[in-house]
Amino acid sequence: MSIFKSISALALISMATLGLQPALAESPSLSAAAVASPATGARIAVHFDLSAGQTPENIALAPGGVAYVTFAVGRQVARIAPDGTTRILATLPAPDGNHTPVLSFPLTSGIVRDTHGTLYFLYATGTADLTGVWRLRPGGTPERIAALPPTGLPNGLALDDRTGNLYIADSVLGTIWRVPKTGGTPKAWSTAPELASTGFLGVNGLKLRGGAVWVTNLDKGTVLRIPIDHRQRAGEVETRASGLAGIDDFEFTGRGNELVAAVDSAGTVVLIRPDGSTTTLLTAADGLQNPTSVGVRGRTAYVLSAAYLTQQDPNLVVTYLNR
Repeated sequence: MSIFKSISALALISMATLGLQPALAESPSLSAAAVASPATGARIAVHFDLSAGQTPENIALAPGGVAYVTFAVGRQVARIAPDGTTRILATLPAPDGNHTPVLSFPLTSGIVRDTHGTLYFLYATGTADLTGVWRLRPGGTPERIAALPPTGLPNGLALDDRTGNLYIADSVLGTIWRVPKTGGTPKAWSTAPELASTGFLGVNGLKLRGGAVWVTNLDKGTVLRIPIDHRQRAGEVETRASGLAGIDDFEFTGRGNELVAAVDSAGTVVLIRPDGSTTTLLTAADGLQNPTSVGVRGRTAYVLSAAYLTQQDPNLVVTYLNR
């Protein structure tokens, strides 16, 4: 996730990933609204309601083509069915006034799902009673399981299924936190200088792959890899790509360390190869409205746009990766 400066009393945010089955884009119930792009084959598969605060921030995939997303401005967690139907599962409590660092509103950001169907997600309010890691069990109500510093902005989130640890990117404090999914007191796993901002937001998107934590830095425009050593400590930071100012969340394509990332400031989605070279895949011409995150399933890529800057048509764009 990432966030840009306020426009029309809102701050521009950029965050998370959405992955639904390819059938979603091809569903007859969505065909009338789909917008095909002859250049890339991209189409808008789902339109969200901006007036209701449906600014899609982050995503957790589930079996059967279901996806769970956070709506940043709406303080909500929602379920999206394969046909695009959106159902709100929880609305988080509002803080007493706005105290959120950088932003003009409380932020609901990263989300992951474990194998039992429990959702874990992040909430930043600038207040000690609400900022932190939250949990939503199937059929339950949201509860905070770990407090995070109210002076920070928890953003990207990933779950290590092997150890049961959650890793959290704090964009304001330039820190990666770690906490068991059972809850407790988070520990600062890395505070490397490469995670810091240069004045706005630093470490942003976060994924786990190949025994390492991978993150983006929005201000510095970098993709970073941090090995996890045999004691579960952070190794030396490696810069894998640069020159991508405004980069938000990302996802691996399934071809080694190749990944696809949303670049908010440019309004594009780019392919980043293991050697750090990039190719632009999608632009505003394909329906992007300030893209925030990318999800990949097979050859299909799903891009969330929150429309924080354009203030029109937050959506889900579906396209196909050329293998």
